[in-house]
Amino acid sequence: MPTELTPEQLRRVCDPASFSFETTADLPLTSDIIGQPRATRAIEFGLRMKGPGYNIFVLGPEGTGRTTIIQRFLTQRAVQEPTPDDWVYVHNFRQPRQPRAIRLPSGVGARFQQDMADLVRQLRQTIPRAFEGDAYQEDRKRVEQTFQEMQDRLLRELDEQARTRGFAVLRTASGLALVPVKDGRPIPPEAIAELPPKEQERLKGIHRELSAIAEKTVHQLREREREAQEALQRLDREVASYVVGHAVDELKERYKDFPEVEEYLEEVRADIVARVETFKKGEPPPEEMGPSPAGPFRRYLVNLLVDNSGQEGAPVVVEPHPTYANLVGRIEHEIRMGAATTDFTMLKAGALHRANGGYLVLRARDVLSDPRAWGALKRALIDGQISLEEQGEGLISPVTLDPEPIPLDVKVVLVGSPSLYYYLYAVDEDFRDLFKVRADFSGDMERTPENEHLYALFIRARCEEEGLRPFDRTGVARMVEYGSRLAADQNRLSVRFGEIANLLREANYWAGEAAREVVTGEDVERAIAEWTYRANRLEEEIQRAVVEGMVLITTEGEVVGQVNGLSLSAVGGYVFGRPIRITARTYVGRGGVVDIQREVKLSGPTHGKGVLTLAAYLGGQYALEQALTLSASLSFEQTYDEIRGDSASLAELYALLSSLADLPIRQGIAVTGSVDQHGRVQPVGGVTHKIEGFFETCKRRGLTGDQGVIIPAANVRNLMLRSEVVEAVAEGKFHIYPVATVDEGIEILTGVPAGERDEEGKFPEGTVHARVLARLREFNQRLEKREK
Repeated sequence: MPTELTPEQLRRVCDPASFSFETTADLPLTSDIIGQPRATRAIEFGLRMKGPGYNIFVLGPEGTGRTTIIQRFLTQRAVQEPTPDDWVYVHNFRQPRQPRAIRLPSGVGARFQQDMADLVRQLRQTIPRAFEGDAYQEDRKRVEQTFQEMQDRLLRELDEQARTRGFAVLRTASGLALVPVKDGRPIPPEAIAELPPKEQERLKGIHRELSAIAEKTVHQLREREREAQEALQRLDREVASYVVGHAVDELKERYKDFPEVEEYLEEVRADIVARVETFKKGEPPPEEMGPSPAGPFRRYLVNLLVDNSGQEGAPVVVEPHPTYANLVGRIEHEIRMGAATTDFTMLKAGALHRANGGYLVLRARDVLSDPRAWGALKRALIDGQISLEEQGEGLISPVTLDPEPIPLDVKVVLVGSPSLYYYLYAVDEDFRDLFKVRADFSGDMERTPENEHLYALFIRARCEEEGLRPFDRTGVARMVEYGSRLAADQNRLSVRFGEIANLLREANYWAGEAAREVVTGEDVERAIAEWTYRANRLEEEIQRAVVEGMVLITTEGEVVGQVNGLSLSAVGGYVFGRPIRITARTYVGRGGVVDIQREVKLSGPTHGKGVLTLAAYLGGQYALEQALTLSASLSFEQTYDEIRGDSASLAELYALLSSLADLPIRQGIAVTGSVDQHGRVQPVGGVTHKIEGFFETCKRRGLTGDQGVIIPAANVRNLMLRSEVVEAVAEGKFHIYPVATVDEGIEILTGVPAGERDEEGKFPEGTVHARVLARLREFNQRLEKREK
């Protein structure tokens, strides 16, 4: 009979004495990435590698702190890199629907924005004052007086010509009118109608001649008026040019190192002079004297799209909600006179703008949830520029903008699951070209003294960052053991630091409740126990149902064709094991092995494969000389959920062999493990939880000293059992049996040796295999008789 495991094999204990510190407060602070040498090397390569497409996809299990680690890693690197430039949008005076983008050194953009706002406010005060000055008023009066004198002269000349011909010139709302006069008074139309025809013809002729002269005079008056208006406009422009020129020249001197700004300021000067009438209205009301003048003066403002004035080094942007607008920016609108309008001041930056010159961290799943965002991200990386576009969300706007694209220089880091990475790599050609660096985070690391020390350093850093109490050596030792339990391996430590950090916080809380200054192993144990209590209500209900007999599980005595298998359940992050009663019936027939679960579609393909493997094992073991003729059924009793895995195939096989050999199985021994066609026992998952689940059942029923679990020998390294189970094994109240083959477990369950074939190929009399083979021959003979 195989030897059972010793208590030392059930859990790898971390000795607090192996640590040289008293508490983690004695340790130095470090921000190094722990347990991820492969991922760290890939990230360092991706960050240093220049060239198109060398963006990074960080993949690995959830809870390994990928996003936090990459952000911290990038922040440390980014502070050593140059701060990127600011970006501003200004009005395009040549093509108003295409705002201009101007790059400025960090901090200059904000200053330029303020300078332009100050310029507008200044000119709105100085220009009106200049037009109110005596010099301007005199010049304007002189122009107007000259025009008036010329107008009077032309009208006087026309009036003299008309008077000498017996006509008078009258000014009306529609212009000049010529009427005949007699004795200084206009002749009424009815009086003219009574004149002799010859006299009427004479007056009409004179009227025609004078009308031609009057038309010429009106033309001259209009010309003189136009010249006067032009003269007044020239005067206004000269005054405006003088006032504006001084202010603009000051700005040009301030920004003489930036040709684009100088060119823009010249355009501003020309536009203000051309539109000086908007500035002549006097001082604006207080509400328009704020930091951003409104109305027609917005065209001279500066839209500071990206402000890096407060940035030290390259930016690291983590966008938690990467929609299309949040990623590439948006063009906002406002309602004016019932219509949606926009201008360059309503251009808003996205994460790509803010990360330009640095790093952008995104969750791949979130980006892909918005197809427009994923397409826009790829387009920006391929084109090397960010284009702001209308989103087309149903907003009807008569005004559209086509802003000048901004060159893009950014390193994008996508964080996602391995399955998502492999999917994108398979179906998206652009993805392969754009994300050439794969940083693969592992879920665990080797458990060595050095890595146990790294665990302590991680605890030290987390305590410092979050203001937690320091952990003493017992607390750190218990955290190391918890790390092995999470990794489900005595020789590995979990690097799912999200879960580790949660336990640190909760242990710190319970240390506070106990009025301790440091966190001890007792506090860690309390935190684990309290978390378990909060999460295990369903497990408690299932165990209660077993104890009360609502779920039929036998933990004492012997039964033919029945064995306790073990299954895993996961509810809200809490995983627990529980026993499942597996039964087998065998009888004469040719139906083979029928899995009831599979027949009613309550099993997955992996479980179906396990059942077929059992049939193959039976054939290889017992049908060397005759056909395997039997009918058998297997059932997971009182289970109504789908059975997915093959971890119960060993238990199913033992149930079948028990039924065929007519040998009872010890019900105090549960079984977990997978089996291959040659009878080798293969490792399964969750073995620690399964053992603890069956132990809990036996404890509630009462430990007899004959109970235990058969597990695959390959799973021994995966055991990190609770202290309660280890103590029970040490006291001989519970047993763990590792088996490498089917035969090793048969004797444990039945008390009868499995049996090995002798030189003649026969099994020893009375062994399990001999009894099974004899039963199969009996089935075959009965079937032959029935069919004759």
